[in-house]
Amino acid sequence: MKFSQALAEDSPFQAREFIAGKDAVTLARDIMALDQEAFSAAFRKSPMKRAKLVGSKRNAKAVLGNVGTADDSDGLIHSREEPAAIVRAHVE
Repeated sequence: MKFSQALAEDSPFQAREFIAGKDAVTLARDIMALDQEAFSAAFRKSPMKRAKLVGSKRNAKAVLGNVGTADDSDGLIHSREEPAAIVRAHVE
């Protein structure tokens, strides 16, 4: 029995363009590069906006800290300069 089915192009459950086809590390890196304007555009009318940019960056740092590569260490070190304490706390 097959349970998964392809979604129709116009399905409200399709992954957003910003997310579609990315693995966790790639998505985390892309989220870390967002500013507020880009975040708002990528997740307009999405439940992701509830986490806000700062929460999404905090979660992205947790992903990169757990499954990222050595290439991600520079980005995590620079995170100590983030204005939001909750983001900085994930790299200390």
